[in-house]
Amino acid sequence: MWKPPERIKFEPNPGRWPTAEEAARSRWFSPVKIGPLAIEQRTWVPAMVPWRSNDEGFVTDDVLDWYARFAEGRPGGLVIEATGIRDVPSGPLLRIGHDRFVPGLKKLAETVKRASGGHTKLFIQCIDFLAIRRRPEPDKYFQRFLRITDAHRKALGAETWPEAKIREHLAAMPDKELDAVLDARELEGLRMGYRERVTDLHLPHVRDLPKVMPDLFAAAARRAREAGIDGVELHYAHAYTMASFLSRTNDRADGYGGSKEARVRLPLEVFRRVREAVGPDYAVGCRFLAEDCIEGGSTVEDSAYYAVEFARAGMDFLSLSRGGRFEDAKQPGVGEAAYPYTGRSGYECMPAALSDKFGPFGRNVKPGAAIKKAVNAAGFATPVIVTGGIHGFRQAEEILERGDADLIGSARQALADPDWFLKVRLGRGAEVRACEFTNYCEGLDQKHKQVTCKLWDRVDLDEPGVKRTDDGKRRKTPPKWKGAPAA
Repeated sequence: MWKPPERIKFEPNPGRWPTAEEAARSRWFSPVKIGPLAIEQRTWVPAMVPWRSNDEGFVTDDVLDWYARFAEGRPGGLVIEATGIRDVPSGPLLRIGHDRFVPGLKKLAETVKRASGGHTKLFIQCIDFLAIRRRPEPDKYFQRFLRITDAHRKALGAETWPEAKIREHLAAMPDKELDAVLDARELEGLRMGYRERVTDLHLPHVRDLPKVMPDLFAAAARRAREAGIDGVELHYAHAYTMASFLSRTNDRADGYGGSKEARVRLPLEVFRRVREAVGPDYAVGCRFLAEDCIEGGSTVEDSAYYAVEFARAGMDFLSLSRGGRFEDAKQPGVGEAAYPYTGRSGYECMPAALSDKFGPFGRNVKPGAAIKKAVNAAGFATPVIVTGGIHGFRQAEEILERGDADLIGSARQALADPDWFLKVRLGRGAEVRACEFTNYCEGLDQKHKQVTCKLWDRVDLDEPGVKRTDDGKRRKTPPKWKGAPAA
């Protein structure tokens, strides 16, 4: 991952923990309405992909164990990982693109309800993504993937050469010379791996995205409701299809790109079709970016406009993230795919303990506050969820007291200690296992390894019933809180 040049080391700083009485009086542990749902407290676990599914995308026992463990901490809201809406292979990522996935998702909803004692509302994050390929071996790229054109022949002065000779010549050329022969997308295919964009209108399936996306998301939402999941979070964030429509980098000329009004058109059409599919009495919101954090990307002003339009359309909640884009990703190794959290925008999404002077805590709060202010000024009370390095009661409470957000999302801290909400509410905050923001978990995710936290993945490994990761070295779920009160 990209690291800021300052390299200032920050330690966890959760601050003073409240007594049980203080927690009971707090805004953080007060109820909130999300559309038709009554959420018991303003604590929220955002979607995290733990790589616990199988290659068919089904809910496995490991998936059930994972979400049951988070539910035991009784957060107000818990979001199932990014779940694919197409019925296509996508590795060990959960899927919801066919009715055959409903029974497993129903079992997951029942598991969370049971593990939380009915205290936690469960949401599912529905995602679409375009094709991306691994960075190829140069010889393979020139022999198999590059389409030889007249432009290449002209640049080489090789109008009469046979294609095989041109491919051999290109494969032998130094990198700097290739810059004058290959165009930007061809160089990207060689050095980063091929990646589709929503602006590739020469590809029929990309051109037709506005026709197919609404129905795909609507069918996924219908299945989520059928499975007994409490609500749907439409994934409009980071490097994926819907976020790319929202981004300022989207210059489609078909009415779905260019101006901010055109960029938000498809996300609104998706939501409206989803609302038609699930009805007015089902919670539907979205996760989107407060800022793209890339050159030429969307700004807070763009996102404030989107937020108001989402609220006007009737979304039940708005969850904010930032960055995590492909445009500034680091070059992957040969045989690996680009990972959208390795550049500066990725750092803004998951800032680490080694940071700039701002530090890793609460980088999205100020942008989130501006977005919430715009929503409220437009006359809407749509709940806004802010996330990003929030790991202490006082920090969360002050955000809510200032009116900068309505709920507080906590991913890495919840991964470090799924019981932390319960511990704080019971006045036992001193027992919280504080995230150190080393991004050990993010490193595992980048390699598509089963995600764990270094603070617990080698604790009590020989305890009866402990399941280990595929490498046999780590436990798959955090150890139980030995001091937990009886259910």
